[in-house]
Amino acid sequence: MVSFWSLQLRTLKGGHRARVGSLAWNGHILTTGGMDGKIVNNDVRLRSQIVNTYRGHRREVCGLKWSLDGKQLASGGNDNVVHIWDMSSVSSNSPTRWLYRFNEHKAAVKALAWCPFQGNLLASGGGGGDCCVKLWNTGMGERVNSVDTGSQVCALLWSKNERELLSSHGLTQNQLTLWKYPSMLKIAELQGHTSRVLHMAQSPDGSTVASAAADQTLRFWEVFGTPPAAPPKRNKMPFADFNCIR
Repeated sequence: MVSFWSLQLRTLKGGHRARVGSLAWNGHILTTGGMDGKIVNNDVRLRSQIVNTYRGHRREVCGLKWSLDGKQLASGGNDNVVHIWDMSSVSSNSPTRWLYRFNEHKAAVKALAWCPFQGNLLASGGGGGDCCVKLWNTGMGERVNSVDTGSQVCALLWSKNERELLSSHGLTQNQLTLWKYPSMLKIAELQGHTSRVLHMAQSPDGSTVASAAADQTLRFWEVFGTPPAAPPKRNKMPFADFNCIR
């Protein structure tokens, strides 16, 4: 069961037979992932809201993320698998088969992040038995890089302003790590949380990151560079640069 609030409370039922552990919005579509291994697209404008169901994970779906253009959905599961689903191939009459299946992680995949400057680039992070951040080209269906972080990867976040990727971690340091793309060289480690860092969110201007951890604290970090200043607006009126005409 999923509940959400706008001007009124609405409860979405019938999509899952077990708990719902992951959510992702794509316009008016709310995508849910459950312990039953199913992924359900719910059109919140409709009374009968279920429009598509994806089946592919054998265990709980613990991570969901739509691409920025809304055309591809990435899902991660407790079966250590990442699936890529193509919105254009969706059929409401039958379960939809994945576009790509990546099974190189050795632990559950919760952390997923689409690159803002390269639309077909997906980052995924594995749990404590894996500890790797992997980069995937979802246009070709292949892995392009992998780095062992040394600890559980809980969340991933791309910079809006720089070619950088931020990862958050669990044991043993519960740190945030900043990576340079495409080399994936470590730039910095940010420490302060005393338990695993479960979630991250970026400010609208892209300069500040908020992290939420199992230590019940929320921390703010000035991680990414400030956005480039907008060029000054030019007056487009004729002869605006002249004080007089001779």
